[in-house]
Amino acid sequence: MTLGRVLVIGVDPVRIPGWDPAPTVAAIARGQARFDEHGMEADLCLVAPDEAAEGVIVEALTRRTYACVVVGGGLRKHPPLLELFEKVVNLVRQHAPGAAIAFNSSPEDTADAALRWLRP
Repeated sequence: MTLGRVLVIGVDPVRIPGWDPAPTVAAIARGQARFDEHGMEADLCLVAPDEAAEGVIVEALTRRTYACVVVGGGLRKHPPLLELFEKVVNLVRQHAPGAAIAFNSSPEDTADAALRWLRP
């Protein structure tokens, strides 16, 4: 059974100055491995929170057809990124209108967030 391809959009922890990205990078890898465990295909779109983010996200959204787009907590939970979060939601609506939109609570439960919308 195929559940459809998933796009995960989040903040690239490596591109945040003055912050140790190692724990988040490891958590993202564990989260991506969970997609494999469920036999799901998932692409990552990790962006720096800057003016180039919108173009990178549009390119990712239009590269393939996605059944679900998961928006990461780094975009949602950090108040200074509220405007970027709003842009992401509207870009998904515009460029992947058939995709479900899901939200994770951590990088490790991203597959679970997608599965809430993709399970028959």
